[in-house]
Amino acid sequence: MTRKSIAERLAQLEAQKKALQARLTKQERARDTRRKVLLGALVLHRLEDRRDEVSAAQLEAWLKRELPGFLTREADVALFDDLLPSGTKNRDAAPVQV
Repeated sequence: MTRKSIAERLAQLEAQKKALQARLTKQERARDTRRKVLLGALVLHRLEDRRDEVSAAQLEAWLKRELPGFLTREADVALFDDLLPSGTKNRDAAPVQV
């Protein structure tokens, strides 16, 4: 069995490092997505479950105030047509990284 040169071993280690870094990045993206989904589910649950009418009303008012500046694509605005006044479009809003 021939022994690999130092350069070959370094190249192999670099490839392993890249593969592990890619897996870590994928895990971090999945975790971030999961957090966003769960937070969104909580917000929707609070809006639908009107046991605490004051909190639900405050949350709805906050969303109506903040969403138009946050949403930049028409398709995204359409997803929240039940929370936004009709015709809400904010093309001047700076894009927000999510």
